Amino acid sequence: MKNFKKKMLQIFMSAIFIGGLATSGVTINAQDSGTFQGEGAGAHGPIKVEITVTDGQLEKIEVLEQEENELLAAPAFESLPDKMIADNSTDVDVVSGSTETSEGLIEAVNDALKAAGISLVAKSNSEDAEDDNGEVTEETYDVVIIGAGGAGLSAGIEAADAGKSVVLLEKMPVIGGNTLISGGEMNAPNNWVQENLGISKKDSVELYYEDTMKGGNNVADPEIVQILAENALASAEWLRDEVGVEFYDDQLFYFGGHTVERALIPKGHTGQELIIKLKEKADSLDVVTLVNTKAEHILQDDSGTVNGVQAVDKDGNELIFHANDGVIITSGGFGSNVEMRKEANPEYDEAYLSTVTVGSTGDGLVMAEEVGATLTNMESIQTYPVSNPETGRISLLADTRFDGAILVNQEGERFVEELERRDVISKAILEQTGEYAYQLWNDELDQISNSKELHEGEYNELLESGFLAVGDSLEEVANHFDIDPEALEETVEKVNEYAEKGEDKDFNHRGGLHSLENGKYYLMKCKPSVHHTMGGVVINKSTEILDEEGNPIENLYGAGEVTGVIHGENRLGGNAISDAITFGRIAGQEIAK
Repeated sequence: MKNFKKKMLQIFMSAIFIGGLATSGVTINAQDSGTFQGEGAGAHGPIKVEITVTDGQLEKIEVLEQEENELLAAPAFESLPDKMIADNSTDVDVVSGSTETSEGLIEAVNDALKAAGISLVAKSNSEDAEDDNGEVTEETYDVVIIGAGGAGLSAGIEAADAGKSVVLLEKMPVIGGNTLISGGEMNAPNNWVQENLGISKKDSVELYYEDTMKGGNNVADPEIVQILAENALASAEWLRDEVGVEFYDDQLFYFGGHTVERALIPKGHTGQELIIKLKEKADSLDVVTLVNTKAEHILQDDSGTVNGVQAVDKDGNELIFHANDGVIITSGGFGSNVEMRKEANPEYDEAYLSTVTVGSTGDGLVMAEEVGATLTNMESIQTYPVSNPETGRISLLADTRFDGAILVNQEGERFVEELERRDVISKAILEQTGEYAYQLWNDELDQISNSKELHEGEYNELLESGFLAVGDSLEEVANHFDIDPEALEETVEKVNEYAEKGEDKDFNHRGGLHSLENGKYYLMKCKPSVHHTMGGVVINKSTEILDEEGNPIENLYGAGEVTGVIHGENRLGGNAISDAITFGRIAGQEIAK
C-alpha cells in the first residue's frame, strides 16, 4: 500500500509539472525524437524533406525531392535549413528572390513536425548578437560591375580576359537577374541553326535591323541598333564556343514581330543554361562575385571621373569598392518597382503583376542620375501577354504559341494574330471580356515544343491552381472555364481549315497555323504582366553613359536593360539576351582598353 501511494503521488506531481509547462506555451510530446518526413508547395512543384529531431531539437533537415530552379532556389536550400536548426524554429525570414521556394521549404518542415506531433521551443539568439564596429571595408579592383545578370557576367568575362581584376556586386542572394528566369532565347541573324534548317538565306543583318527598329516604332537609336544587328551572331557564337552554352541545333523560336525564325534556344529552354555557363567562365578567370551586396552610390573624384562604388552587405555594413578603370552598370530595369513604374507611366500601376525578379527596382538608374546621367524612353513599359493570372510569372509552358497554339477569349473566339508583337497582343487581351485570354494547343504541338516535359513544375502548378485544363475533347476543356463548347469547336474547325490550306484568312498568322484536329487538348488562362522596361540611361556605341549634354561620364558604362536606347517603345522577343550579351561584352572590352 505504501508503494502504491508513492507511485500515485509521482503520477500526480508529473501531471502538475506537465500542466504547468503546457500553460507556459511548451508542448510535451510522447515522441520528441526521431526522423520524420513532410511536404510543402514550392514555386514549381512539391518540396519533400526529411527532418531529424532529438529531444525536441532540430538536428538535420534534408531535402529529398524538389523541382525548383537550380540557381534561383539555391540560397533557400543552402541557408534556411541551417537557420532553422540554429534557431530550433521554423519562424525564419524567407530568402529574397526565392520567396516561394523558402515558403515551400518551411511548410515542408512544419508538415513533418506536425506529423510527428512535435512543437519546437525556439532558442534565444541574444548572446549571438554582435555590435557593428562601424568600420568601413575597402577593396580595390580594376573594374567594378553593378549587377550579376547576363550583361554583367559578359562584361566581367571580357574585362577579366583582358587582364583586369573584376568584382561583380549583386544585391540579391543569387546571381542571374532576369536572364536566369527567362526562356533564354537569343536572336541572331544568319545563325548556324538557320543553316541547318535551310532558311538562312531568308535572313540578314539588314532584315534583323529593320525588324528591331520597326518593332519599337522606330524610336530606338539607329546607330546602337545597327551595332546589335551586326554583332548578335558573334555574341551567340561566343556563348557557344568560348562560354560553352549549349543551344539546340534543330530548333528555333519564331517570336512575334520578326520576319523570320531566328531565335536560338538554349538547352532546357531557360536562361539557367546561360547563367550557369557564364558563371563557370567568370570563375575560371578569377572574377569575384559578391551576392547580398547592394550598391548604393557611384563614387567620383574631384574632376567627376567615376572611381568606385559605395555598397552595403546584408548586415548593413558599409563597403567601398575602388575602381581603377571604372564602373559598369548592368543592374537591369525597374519592372518590380511599382512607384517608379507609375512615375514613368501611370498606366502600369498596382493592377499589373510582374514577370521579373523582385530585384528589378531601378537602383542603377537612380545611382546613374546622381552622377549626372540622363534617362530616356522611361514611359515605354512592356507587358508579356501570356502570364500566370495569379502570380504574374511568365508562362514558359505556353511557348507552344511559337509553334502554332492559338489565343481565344471567353467567347471561344480568336481575336489577334498569335505571333504579333507583345504589346499588340497584350492590348488585345485587355480589350477582351475580363481582360484575360486562353491559350489552346494539343498534344501534337506539345511534342513539337516539348513544353510539358521541359516545364513540368509549371505544368503541375497550373493544373493544381485551376488555370490549366487538360482533356480529350474541346468540350471538356471549354467547360472547365465556362466557355461555350460549340463556339470553341467552331473556332478550331476554322483553324484546322486554315492550317490545311496554309492561309490564315482572319489574322494572317505569319508562322502558319497548326492543325488542332486531334486531342489531347490543353487550355490555359493567361493575363499580361509587366515584363520589360525599355527606358534607361543613354549610352553611345562604346556603351559609355552620357550626361544631359550628351557627353560621356568618364569611366562609367552601361549595358542590358538599364539602358534606354535599344528597343524603342517595344522590345521584340529574343532581343533581350542578344542585347545583354552583345553590349555587356562591348562594355567589358571598352573599359579594359
